[in-house]
Amino acid sequence: MKINTKESIIVRPSQDIPQQRLWVSNMDLLHPRYYLPTVYLYKPNGSSDFFEAEVLKEALRKVLVPFYPVAGRLARDENGRIEINCNGEGVLLVVADTDSTTEELGEFMPSMKLRQLIPTVDTNLQDISRNPLLLLQVTSFKCGGVCLGVGWHHTLADGTGALHFINSWATLARGLSITIPPLLDRTILRGRVAPKSIFHHVEFDPPPTMNNDHLTKNRKPQSLANLKITREQINSLKAKASNVESETKYTTYEILTAHIWRSVSKARNFQNIDQKTRLRIAVDGRSRLNPPLQSSYFGNVIFTASPVALSCDLLSESFRCTVERIHREIKKMDDEYLRSALDYLEEVGDVNSIPQGSITCACPNLNIVSWPVERDSKP
Repeated sequence: MKINTKESIIVRPSQDIPQQRLWVSNMDLLHPRYYLPTVYLYKPNGSSDFFEAEVLKEALRKVLVPFYPVAGRLARDENGRIEINCNGEGVLLVVADTDSTTEELGEFMPSMKLRQLIPTVDTNLQDISRNPLLLLQVTSFKCGGVCLGVGWHHTLADGTGALHFINSWATLARGLSITIPPLLDRTILRGRVAPKSIFHHVEFDPPPTMNNDHLTKNRKPQSLANLKITREQINSLKAKASNVESETKYTTYEILTAHIWRSVSKARNFQNIDQKTRLRIAVDGRSRLNPPLQSSYFGNVIFTASPVALSCDLLSESFRCTVERIHREIKKMDDEYLRSALDYLEEVGDVNSIPQGSITCACPNLNIVSWPVERDSKP
């Protein structure tokens, strides 16, 4: 697929914005400094101004006023701590087209084709203030479809914040007004005045590593696949997890995650070894804190639930027991636990010292994320 770049510009806010340095929380700093890549694909709607470039630009200028940190740059304070310099330097917008059709993208497997739909910048620069925090590319296909490629710097906000921005941009592009402005004050997520973590936060422990002998014996070629689960299969799994003697209701996410955890452990031939395995489950803290954060909070509020088990125990227990493991870990993510996690990060000081570990097919752990699907909003 050949991409023809028609225009590459920096888009700045349409009005003056507060020139300030925005403090970022430890939850923002906990994420590696990288761009979260996403693509949104739109079918033509027959309108003559479908994804009109000038309409998109003007709406983007407008949305950068309430979301002014997005138009800023990373910086460091006098102590070397990262912050956002809200200087209005703008975001990158690329307008492109291609002779390819959207059907050529297939099932959206990670590939170089998809990567071409998202702009890139040099992330190895020593000067962290050089790069925009938002990279956008609007690519028109021969069939009339359009792809919006987004590189969203994770220090800005989590996926919920990113969708809030994209939806607000779409609202303005349709000639409407934004009804829910972003909440930009991140000091809400500071640790307490006298930080005191009262739980063992396993999510911040070094991740389990693969048994070396097992890893050496089981090297195989790697490949990617999209596995679609039908409604009938989900209902079958729910039936396996049900218990007439219990009033506990398990979510579809908990049931699917249990199935994936067990299936992957079995595929990795963990049945007969004492291999420790850990899940990383993203939990949005907005509604779990007390008082709850507004849904419009713009920043990172994703905590991590981390069920841990020995693989031999995991694969010998009933399916319902595995679901219960996951349910129990997610349920404990209440205000008390989340405040303790914030205090723990405050006590650590340098959150970069917390081992993250990589999630690959050559490790015993899994990162399972439920990503919201947006079907209606389009710029």
